[in-house]
Amino acid sequence: MKPEQIKYREAVQRLDEIISQIENEDVDVDELSLRVKEAVELIRLCKARIDKAEMEVKQVVEDFSKEIKEVNN
Repeated sequence: MKPEQIKYREAVQRLDEIISQIENEDVDVDELSLRVKEAVELIRLCKARIDKAEMEVKQVVEDFSKEIKEVNN
């Protein structure tokens, strides 16, 4: 699945799985590097989604504040 097709919740769940596998030493040393790389990509994806959502929320709040000011003037 391409990173842009993964939903935030799915990415977090997969991160939880990877962390659990590593903590429980369920990952073969040969696969450890692959799991860590996958985890880093998932963290990047999650951060990007959070940043995007934060910007969108800020824009909505700013637009709403402008509307309120216009109504009050």
